[in-house]
Amino acid sequence: VRIVKYLAYHHDGDEPTKELMFRAKQTLERAAAEGVRVAREEQRRFLEDFWERSDVIVEGAPLLQQAVRFNLFQLAQASARVEGYGIPAKGLTGRGYEGHYFWDAEIYTLPFLIHTAPALAKNLLRHRYRMLDKARQRAREVNERGALFPWRTINGDEASAYYAAGTAQYHINADIAYALVHYVRATNDSEFMAQCGAEILVETARLWAGLGVFSERKGGRFVINGVTGPDEYSALVDNNTFTNLMAQENLRQAARVVKWLQDTDAEAHAQLVEHTGLDDAELEMWEKAADLMYIPYDEELRLFLQDDGFLDQERWDFENTPPENYPLLLHYHPLVLYRHQVIKQADVVLATFLLGDAFSYEDKRRILDYYDPLTTSDSSLSECIQCIMAAEVGDDLRAAEEYFMDVVGIDLADAAGNVRDGIHVASAGGTWMALVNGFGGMRERDGVLWFRPRLPSRMKRLAFKVRYKECMLAVDITERGAEYALEEGDRMTIVHNGETMSVRRAHMLQRPLQ
Repeated sequence: VRIVKYLAYHHDGDEPTKELMFRAKQTLERAAAEGVRVAREEQRRFLEDFWERSDVIVEGAPLLQQAVRFNLFQLAQASARVEGYGIPAKGLTGRGYEGHYFWDAEIYTLPFLIHTAPALAKNLLRHRYRMLDKARQRAREVNERGALFPWRTINGDEASAYYAAGTAQYHINADIAYALVHYVRATNDSEFMAQCGAEILVETARLWAGLGVFSERKGGRFVINGVTGPDEYSALVDNNTFTNLMAQENLRQAARVVKWLQDTDAEAHAQLVEHTGLDDAELEMWEKAADLMYIPYDEELRLFLQDDGFLDQERWDFENTPPENYPLLLHYHPLVLYRHQVIKQADVVLATFLLGDAFSYEDKRRILDYYDPLTTSDSSLSECIQCIMAAEVGDDLRAAEEYFMDVVGIDLADAAGNVRDGIHVASAGGTWMALVNGFGGMRERDGVLWFRPRLPSRMKRLAFKVRYKECMLAVDITERGAEYALEEGDRMTIVHNGETMSVRRAHMLQRPLQ
C-alpha cells in the first residue's frame, strides 16, 4: 500500500481567508496533477544549486564537516521565504521567540546571503523597507524624529515590553543601515539604494541626530546617552562604544548617499526630498555629529571602553559562580548584572569586527584581552565573533578553534539546553562567518575583498565560494597555501596578506599562508 498525501500552506496578513483557501486548493490540485516526482525534482534542483554556491568544505574532520553542513542547511531553510517575512530567530524550527526576529538577521545572517544568494539578501532588506512607516511611528511614540526600527518584531510593531534591554537598543537602526551599505557595496545594486536604501539611511540618521547632543563637558563632542548596546548585561548606559561608532557610520553613509543621489540622479534625489522633507542643514549636522562623535577611551589602559561607566563597576565574581547558575539572567536580577563588569555577548569586540578600520591591530588585541575574560557563553551571538577576532589577532588559533567548536555545535549538541524551542539561526550564520571571515580572514575594504587565511589544526582543507559584485571567487586553503580561482566574471582584484592580486577566469593563483 502506498499513500501520497499533499499539504499546502498559504499565508498573507492582508488577504481574506477565502482567498487563501482558494490559493491552497489551486496548489494542491497542481501538485496532485504533477505528482510527487515533480516536487521531488524541484527540491533536488533547489538543493543542488544551494550547495554549489554555498557549501563550505572542511576536510580532515568528517563530523565537523557534517556539523558545518547542518548549519548551512538551516540557513537555506530559514531564508527560503525571506521576502515578506524576514528571518525569525528560530527560523521555522520551533516556537522560540514566537516567530519574532531581531537585529541578528542583518548582522549574523545577511552576510551569508550577500555573498551566496544576494537576491535573498535584497529581499530581507526590502522587508525592512516595508516596515519604514511603522518605524517612523515608533520613533514618534518614543518622542524622537526619524525612524526607530523595533528591536523585536514580526510585522513592524515593537513586540518587546522590556524597554531597558529592548527599545533602548537603538543600535538596531545602525545595524540595518550597516547591512544595507554592505549589500550595495557587494552587489553594485545602486538602483536599490536609490529606490529604498537612501530613505532608510535618512530616517535612521535623523534618529541619531535627535538622540545625541553636543556636550560642552566633553569638549563639544557628540554624546549619546541612555542606550543599551549588544551586551544585554549592561543597560541604559552613556556612550556605548559600539552604538556610537555604528551611529557615526550611519550618519556618514546617510550624508554620502544623499550627496551621491544629488550628483547622479536628480529625479531620485527630488523624490527623496519630497518623501522625507530633507534639507541641506540636516546633512551638515549629520557630518558634524559624525566628525565629533565621542568614543570613550582610557589613556592609561590604552583601551576603548564599553561605555562611560564600565570601568567603575565591580568585576563579576566568576570564580565563585557555580556552572549551574549560567545563564546568569535566569539566576540573578538584571539590576545586579547591570552593576557589574560581566558581558552577555560581544560588544566592543563586535565593533572591532564590523568596523575594523576604526581600530589598530594593537587596539584589537587589547580589547579582546580585556573583554574576553568578562564574556559569558550566555548568548549564541557571541562566540562566532570571538572566534573571528581571535583568529585575526591571536598568536595561534587555539582560542579561535575552541570558540568555533562551540559555535558549530550549539544546536547539534544542544549546548544551550533549549534546542527544543528551535535552532539558533544567527549562530548558523555565525558558523559561516567564523569559517569565511575568521579562518578565511575575509574583509571588505574600499570595494575589494581582503584575505588573511589561517588553517585550523583540525582541518586539512577549508574551501568556500563568495560572490562579490559580478564575480564568484573560489577560495581553497590547505597547508600548502591558499588558492584563488574565478568561477564567474572576467577579472577580480583581491588582496592576500597585503599583496594586491588580479584573479582572472581560468587562471588559478596560489600564495603561501602567513
